[in-house]
Order: sequence, then C-alpha cells, then structure tokens
Amino acid sequence: MDIKSVLSQMTLEEKAGLCSGLDFWHFKGVERLGVPSVMVTDGPHGLRKQVGEVDMMGINESIPAICFPTASALAASFDKELLRSVGETIGAECRAEKVGVILGPGVNIKRHPLCGRNFEYYSEDPYLSSALGAAFIKGVQSTGTGTSVKHFLCNNQEHERMNSNSVVDERTLREIYLASFEGAVKEGEPATVMCSYNAINGLFAAENGDMLTGVLRDEWGYEGAVITDWGAIKERVACLKAGLDIEMPGGSGKSDAEIVAAVRKGELDEAVLDRAAERILRVIDRITPKDGREFSFNYELDHSLAGKAAEECAVLLKNDGVLPLRKSEKVLFVGEFAANPRYQGSGSSHINSWKVTSALDAAGADGNGNIDYIEKMGDEALSAALRYDKVVVFAGLPASMESEGVDRTHMRLPEEQNAFISKLCKAHSYVAVVLHNGSPVEIKWVNGVSAILEMYLGGEDVGEAAYRLLYGDANPSGKLAETFPKKLEHNPAYLNYPGYNHSVEYKEGVFVGYRYYDTKNMEVLFPFGHGLSYTSFEYSELSFDKTELTDKDELRVSVKVKNTGSVAGKEAVQLYVRDPVCEVQRPVRELKGFEKVSLEPGEEKTLQFTLNKRSFAYWNTVLGDWYVESGEFIIEIGASSRDIRLCSSVTVTSDVEIPYVFTEYSSLGEVMRTRKGGAVLKPIIKPMLDAMSGGVGNTSDAMGEGAEEMMAAMLDSMPLSTLVTFGIITREQMNGILKAVNP
Repeated sequence: MDIKSVLSQMTLEEKAGLCSGLDFWHFKGVERLGVPSVMVTDGPHGLRKQVGEVDMMGINESIPAICFPTASALAASFDKELLRSVGETIGAECRAEKVGVILGPGVNIKRHPLCGRNFEYYSEDPYLSSALGAAFIKGVQSTGTGTSVKHFLCNNQEHERMNSNSVVDERTLREIYLASFEGAVKEGEPATVMCSYNAINGLFAAENGDMLTGVLRDEWGYEGAVITDWGAIKERVACLKAGLDIEMPGGSGKSDAEIVAAVRKGELDEAVLDRAAERILRVIDRITPKDGREFSFNYELDHSLAGKAAEECAVLLKNDGVLPLRKSEKVLFVGEFAANPRYQGSGSSHINSWKVTSALDAAGADGNGNIDYIEKMGDEALSAALRYDKVVVFAGLPASMESEGVDRTHMRLPEEQNAFISKLCKAHSYVAVVLHNGSPVEIKWVNGVSAILEMYLGGEDVGEAAYRLLYGDANPSGKLAETFPKKLEHNPAYLNYPGYNHSVEYKEGVFVGYRYYDTKNMEVLFPFGHGLSYTSFEYSELSFDKTELTDKDELRVSVKVKNTGSVAGKEAVQLYVRDPVCEVQRPVRELKGFEKVSLEPGEEKTLQFTLNKRSFAYWNTVLGDWYVESGEFIIEIGASSRDIRLCSSVTVTSDVEIPYVFTEYSSLGEVMRTRKGGAVLKPIIKPMLDAMSGGVGNTSDAMGEGAEEMMAAMLDSMPLSTLVTFGIITREQMNGILKAVNP
C-alpha cells in the first residue's frame, strides 16, 4: 500500500472513520481506495473467534481452537523459545481463520495475588514479563498476524477496573509497571498496543498523553497503533489528541462525527487526525497477507504442542521422594479435576477447546491398569486410600474464582479440599497433590503431603502433561514466576488493595513480589524462581569478561551448569543483580537475566548472559532518567531468588552527575556523596571532626571503641546551617560551599 498516496485521497469523514471499529471485531477499511477491513479476536492463549452473536466476556459460542497454557503457566517455563513457538502456532491459526490481530499478550504486573485476571499475566517481575512477552509477540508476528500487547497501563486489579485511578509514583512506574511493557514493545514491536480502562495518576489511560505519546512513542519509538480496551473511551477527541488511534468496538458512528465536528470547528488540528490515520493504515498494510503462504489448522499437532508446553510449565513445588510414581504401584486418583481438569480461566480469553485430555484419559491411553479413581473428596476416598500404595489428589480453584471482571476475595482453596487433604495426610504416608489454579493459593497442609505438582491452568492437554510428569515420562522443569506467600496478609500491597472511592495507591512502591519478601527476609511458602526436578544440577565457574566497567559498557557473564543426577532434565538458571550500598532504597536483588538449559545425565554446558546499563540502574527522579550509582555490584546466579548458588562482584563507574540543588538545610552527607561536593568538603572533614571533638583521639578515650564512626555519622546527617550555628564554619564559608556544589 502506498500509504501517503492513500491518505492524501481520503476524505475527512473517511479518516475519522478509520479511528473506530466497524463492529465488535473488525477495524474499518476504505473500500474505494482498496484498504481492507481487518478482523481482530480475543487471545492470548488461543484463538477465540466468535460465530453468531458476539460478546466480550467469552460467553457466546466461538469456533473450536487449541487452548494453550495461560500466561501464568507459560511464564513458569522461563523459556523464551517455548513462548515463541506457542506464538507462532497461534499466529498460524489466526491466519488460517483470516484473523488479522490477536488481542494479547497481557504483560501487566501481578501486584497482588487476588487480581482475578492474574492467570492472563506473566509475572510479578517486569524483566521476566517483558522478555517473555517479546518472545510471544515475535512468534505470532512471524506469521504475519498482528498482536495487541495489553493493558497499558497499571491494570493490576479487576475491581472497579473501568473507573479506578492507579496512583503510582514516578520511580515505581518506570521500574515496575512501564518496564513490564518496555522490552515487549521495543523488542517485539507489536502491531497494536491496547490501553487499559483505568486512570493513571488522575488521567484515564485512553487520554493520557504522557504515557501514549510521551513514553510509548517519543521515548520508546513505537510506530504501531494504540487501540482501546472495549468501551474504554470517555472523551473521543481528547483521546485522539493524547495518541489513542482506534476506538473499539465500533459501529455507531457517534465518535466519527465528534472527530469530524472538532476538525471543522478548529478544535482539533487535522494533522493530529492524519497521524492517527497513517498509523492505522500502516498497521492494516502490515498485517494484510502478501506472501501467498497458506495456513491451515493442524489440530492434532497443535494439541500436542499444548501438552508439551504444559509439561515445560509445570512446577514441582515439593517432593519428598514420592514422585515419580511407578506404574507397578497401586495408585488412587481422587478429585474431579482428574477426570475434568480445570485448564483455563474465565472471561474474554475463554477458548472453545478442540478437545480436552484428562489425567485419567492419559492413563487409559497408556494402558495403566493400576490406577483407580474416586471423584468426590469424602469418606469413601479416605477409607479406600489405605488400600493403595500412593494417593494423588487433584485439587485447585473453581472457575468462578478466576475471571476477567472480578477479583478473588481470598487465597484459600475450597474448604472441602483443604479438609480432605488434611485428613488424608494423617491416614496415609504417600500423598501427592496436583494443583490446577491460575494464581497463588495458601497451602496449610504443605508439611503433611509428600509432593505438590503445580500445573497452573495448563491448557487443553494438561491432563496428559500431568500424567507424564507424575510417572516420570517427563521431568518437571518449571520455576515460579511469582512468589507464593504463606498468607494473604503478607503481601506488600495488602493494606492498599483494592483501594477505595475509585482510587488505589501503590504505596509499596518498587517492592512488589520477591523484591519485598526477599528484602524483608520474610518467610514465604515458595519463593520466586523456585522449582524442583527429578535430577540435580551443579553450578560452577562464574566468570566475567571484565570486573571494572562504565555504565556505557556491556558485561558478559558466563557460568557452567552440570546435570549431576541420573535422568535428563532442564534447569532455568537465574541471574540477579544486587546493589549493596545505594543512596536510594533498592530491593536486595533484581532479576536481570535467565536461561533454560537441557542436560543429559553428567552433561555440562556453559551459559552466557549480557548485562548493560539497565541491569545496574534505578530510575532517578531528579535526572528523569536511568542512573547507575558508581560502586560495587554483586552478580548472583541462583536456582531461585532464595537459592543463590554463586556470586561475585564488579565495579561500575558512572560519569553522570545528578544536578541536585542544595540549600543551607541540606545535610553534610548528601552534599559529600556527590562528585562536586566530595571534592569541596573532603579537605575540611578532619578539621570539622577535630573542632567538634577536641581531637578524635580524646573522643575515643572518653567514648570508647567506635567513637570516630559515631562522630562521622553525626556529621553525615547534620545540616550545613547547623555547622554555622556551632561555629564550625562561617556563613560566608557555607555560601561559598553552596555556590561551588550547585549547578
């Protein structure tokens, strides 16, 4: 398409028309100029193309499609290649069904475990979320299908999601909530970005020019189109000015008329409309098939990929040796999910699955005659359990607890499940539990059971995956992409969720998830990054290509990983960065790299990581930019955020001077910690100490060991004006210091 030529031929009404949908699931085209209409559908873990009457909550019928594991499960794979592969398959299915854009992935941060839509989001960690989101986007778009990364920005709860105000400070926005989108946008280059319903610091996302234009386009260089979540528009012209391109759904013509009227009245510069229309044309052109490739559904093959993905995503939370099961053992399966697994969430991402495989189906297909089944968790199952070598309970959350549009009210499993499992553990020594849930749950019987296998919402072949994992035909390799706290009250956002009077304050700041639990050294149920295996891994030989670098340099890190067990397995190796001394409060560690490696017994491989400025930086609100404070940083290699196997340090130097403005009330220490301030004040520090103490030696004699450090600490927090008051310096000297250190 010659976009400039087409745009020049369009009428004002046609350009305005492009800025809203044709109907519930289509972007408008311009037929007379050869611009096609494009179909969009819900996602992101499968194709939800509706037939007949349409709706946005997944209620009405859609075509049969493959339901892949949800994002909460896929994130636990820690495997970018798997995300790309799943994306490619979903993209091909979209092309086969003439769908131009699939609405996903969702990369919102899991701020709180009760968010009803957490099953659709990847992680509590922005680095992991962004990297996996980018991989999925690249996979989908390699087929020519577009994506719509969502929900931009701070859509971290379903309670009052359409009219709530997320109140977030600048540093937290940058380091946590924007960062979760940044890599996905920059690396993945999604065709569209979907704005959220909520407001950010008082301005609705659809009208927030600071985010849609200032950050997304001007800073990140995004060139695609921004679309609304369905029904997110409040003031159409204001949204267009802010950088919002397409309103969904469409069909009424009301918004088109408002835009036309605003241009004709001089209230809207037509150049703003032209920019939006050009972006929309560019997206339509990008996702319109041109290569002649033919795509068709291969249901059986794609179903198998869904099962393979579920295997890679499952997390072995606990294992006292009861797993893997042996097929010679008499085993009892208990619970409805063994026959009818819960494998997806409710709402707009709900898939009409092609077929669903249960663990019992998989056992039957395998010819395993040593499994019996009782569906109901009750007295019959308790009595029968004693006749079996081992018992596997299939538990989890009901569909009503995890859905778009509503948050959970607690973290507990259904009480009948908790009561049954607790009783069973007292009666039987070998109990394993398989969990089907989209987000963390409290597990009060954790010490009573022998094993816990977290399947999350693992897609339509989750039963086959669970069976293979239970019996050792597959080796668990998933790692938690979110912390499982011991109880809901431990969550850092507990006192500020879900807010009140349509407003929610993010008072925990950057201390989200493991950043909070690890910094506070709080005991958790299962930490971020945790996941067991049927084999064991040894880490060794952590090395760097340099130990001193500037913030403009890249640091290459390598580490060896060896399978020291007797079976093949995969290990997700995590790299964390610590800043042990910093002028601002930072988390004790932050994930800055991960790689998943497959190893045969005895095999060893070297993994490589590359770190850059962002790996060491925090967002400095004075600079309004990312800043690396010069000093020592510790590189940690771990199997989880609480299982650090290796660590070593590097020194990073920054040549950026923060333009602090100091006054007579600024402390000596904060002035001293700047480059200028240190140069000016260091020569007179000892005289100051001597003047205050009559000599450090005398003070040490009078006050004992540590007196010098105490005096230095006192001076560190002392305002410059107090030094004048004490007669240590004159006011003229103080004014001279301020003149020398200020910009």
